[in-house]
Amino acid sequence: MAARLLDWYDVHARAMPWRVPPSARKAGVQPDPYRVWLSEVMLQQTTVAAVRDYFQRFTLRWPNVAALAAAADADVMAEWAGLGYYARARNLLACARAVVAAHDGRFPATVEGLRSLPGIGPYTAAAIAAIAHDLPAAVVDGNVERVMARMFAVTTPLPAAKPELSALAARLTPALRPGDYAQAVMDLGATICTPRSPACGICPWMAGCAARKAGIAASLPAKTPKAATPTRHGMIWIARRTDGALLLERRPDKGLLGGMLGWPGTPWDGAGGEAPLAAPWQPLGQVRHTFTHFHLILDVMGADVPVDSRPSRGEFLPIPAFRPADLPTVMRKGYDLAAGALSPR
Repeated sequence: MAARLLDWYDVHARAMPWRVPPSARKAGVQPDPYRVWLSEVMLQQTTVAAVRDYFQRFTLRWPNVAALAAAADADVMAEWAGLGYYARARNLLACARAVVAAHDGRFPATVEGLRSLPGIGPYTAAAIAAIAHDLPAAVVDGNVERVMARMFAVTTPLPAAKPELSALAARLTPALRPGDYAQAVMDLGATICTPRSPACGICPWMAGCAARKAGIAASLPAKTPKAATPTRHGMIWIARRTDGALLLERRPDKGLLGGMLGWPGTPWDGAGGEAPLAAPWQPLGQVRHTFTHFHLILDVMGADVPVDSRPSRGEFLPIPAFRPADLPTVMRKGYDLAAGALSPR
């Protein structure tokens, strides 16, 4: 099975900026553990299409782990803005600094060593070990779970099926070219064994697929029904001084959007709160955003204020120093809403 899949991968491997293609790998080109690690962190709960531009900007600005470790926190958080799951960016910096401080700038070459680093869990450790170091570690993401569930007709619903699917993936992982094999299974899930309408007729594993034989491939993996997604409410205040400066604040390091630049606002519990300064606030509308576990609705208040305004929190940022792209997506939605009424002067 591994040989058939690798033959398919040699022809159909997806081209990605962080990937060493199979032809180059056979010629002796070694993957860069830094690029493998960075891409895997970025790809967590995010699509390949969303990550490509971020990855290229990051690696142009910080081409190796030492450069990233030396970067200012605010610069990295600003480059990460819009990619979501901002705890990943904080862990990214912590991990880079640990690699430089404790490992002389080289990523450990074992799963256990990788697991000791901040922000690296079982999946990421296995991915780096397999792809960067060619170790036979079983790499199991959502694509791999789907492929395994169909290959072996595992009808136990997720997440309960995860241990069984991981064991099956480990059983199939070969000693020969395990890094290419890990990427091949993920490519198979992403391009052929897709969530809907799998292209079974062109799958290199179709002959041995138990779910295909049973006619149930499209229904797997089964999933436990999710509870209804709750909705939270809050408020943000966008103030512009007469010189054009905008009132912003850095969010606490812990929690959602931790360490990110944003507008002063209330907690997201619907209880309200006090504005950061006295001003002729006007309602500008609402913005809506969906996080992993809840929907968020923010009421946006805007005001023009004098140059001598003294806010109780946050600070005014001059327009030349402000980039809307540095804001996380939900805060940028607020800016876009307010742009007409509070456009820079």
